[in-house]
Amino acid sequence: MSNKKRWEEKTLNPGLNKDSKTVEDNFVNSEEDLEDLEYLERVGFPGEMPYARGLHATGYRGRLWTMRQYAGFGSAKESNKRFRYLISQGNNGLSVAFDLPTQMGYDSDHPIAQGEVGKVGVAIDSINDMEKLFEELPLDKISTSMTINAPASMLSSLYFLLAKRRKTDLKLIKGTVQNDILKEYIARGTYIYPPDKSLKLATDIFEYCSKKVPGWNTISVSGYHIREAGSTAVQELAFTLANGITYVEAAIARGMSADSVAPRIAFFFNAHNDFLVEIAKFRAARIMWASIMKNKFGVKKEESARLRFHTQTGGSTLTAQQPYNNVIRTTIQALSAVLGGTQSLHTNSLDEALGLPSEKAARLALRTQQIIAHESGVVNTIDPLAGSWTIEKMTADMCREAEEIIEKINERGGMLKAIESGWVQQQIADASYDYQRKIEKDETVVVGINKFMENEDEEKEEFTKIEEGVGEKQSEEISKLKKRDRGTNEIMKKFEEAVKNGNENLIPYMMEAFDNEATLGEVCDLLRSVWGEYRPKEII
Repeated sequence: MSNKKRWEEKTLNPGLNKDSKTVEDNFVNSEEDLEDLEYLERVGFPGEMPYARGLHATGYRGRLWTMRQYAGFGSAKESNKRFRYLISQGNNGLSVAFDLPTQMGYDSDHPIAQGEVGKVGVAIDSINDMEKLFEELPLDKISTSMTINAPASMLSSLYFLLAKRRKTDLKLIKGTVQNDILKEYIARGTYIYPPDKSLKLATDIFEYCSKKVPGWNTISVSGYHIREAGSTAVQELAFTLANGITYVEAAIARGMSADSVAPRIAFFFNAHNDFLVEIAKFRAARIMWASIMKNKFGVKKEESARLRFHTQTGGSTLTAQQPYNNVIRTTIQALSAVLGGTQSLHTNSLDEALGLPSEKAARLALRTQQIIAHESGVVNTIDPLAGSWTIEKMTADMCREAEEIIEKINERGGMLKAIESGWVQQQIADASYDYQRKIEKDETVVVGINKFMENEDEEKEEFTKIEEGVGEKQSEEISKLKKRDRGTNEIMKKFEEAVKNGNENLIPYMMEAFDNEATLGEVCDLLRSVWGEYRPKEII
């Protein structure tokens, strides 16, 4: 069958749009696009290798992206209210933000947690908090994403335990745990254990879910935080894919096949303001990952070569000055993600440079996605920018430059060694410094910051404030729990033996401990006592 015939069958099929009155309503691209058959041979069709044009033959006409708004603050009870509000407004996926003590594996009553409980996310200390967080939310009907890394195996264990307590089949659970510890050493800093031990915990989740929770995405390899730390778009792409390679290698070393792991690996990218560059980055990511999985790891399953990704609009691009400008920034960024073929999307709220989003701002952020989906018309066309010389050239350049960076990583012995030596961190620091210098020299314009500033007082935005006394109340509750006779001593001894053994999957031990009301801090402290904590080398 000729390329032209295949193209016509894919793009002129009236069955793709059942509401259309004529065949013409189903045109996806103009006749001029049909002339470049060499282009079609090179990049393929939507839904075909190398997936430059998207993962699905029908684009968003078959199914929209998941609108997944990031939320979580204060107590589990408060966050539950926000979750239910977002769902009532049309949100179809939950994304949980955890507070800093939870991210670092400390209970709310730990001295180091003082002043931080519930501030940048929700505090989760035990199974009791997890039950409150998801009260009246059916775990088999929602998709839950959890932004947690060092204690990702612990929070996943709590979520799976909650499902078991509710008699919900784990095979029906859908969602994602970020579980990307490498980017913590690179860019974000919420690590606990040495890298090799952290990789062991990450692969425990891979192994457990491959057998028990097949619908759970076991890792979301995150370029988002790398970009927020100041990297360029091409560095974000290269470092993220290099991390992805490291996780697949770790799984193979554990005895798993690439084909058993890859289909549940997801990615998480940033969307910044350079509209066309971001679209090219998303296309390049799919092309490169397909090549890596086919050529480096020799995967046989088609889904193993598909790069599925979540996008969040750029938090570091938001400004406290003239905050309503952030609505425009977020819209541009969200549209780049949609035109780039994202599978799910979070849009930042206009007031996030000031504090936690208000309900009003969170609703407007969600409405931004809904207007793009239902009013802009871009979803009616499969891969609207296909054949654009600019986009294709940018995509090719992005692939080439990212491959050069990955080669430099390989020359340094791989991503772990490149991280431990500080080389990756230095590349990001240099890029961040260069960008800031350009702003300060007015070579790069940021509206409201170094150009088009307002002299008069701006109207102050209302943003969500954490309820007074949340930290103290949470601390008191967890302290009371620890004073009870919970019968955890023997369970924790078994857990410790399994940790020292080194070869056992620790998820079942964690679930058993949490089922007997062990706390997050107790589980993390046991691992600290055996493995120690990571301290980065001083980089000169």
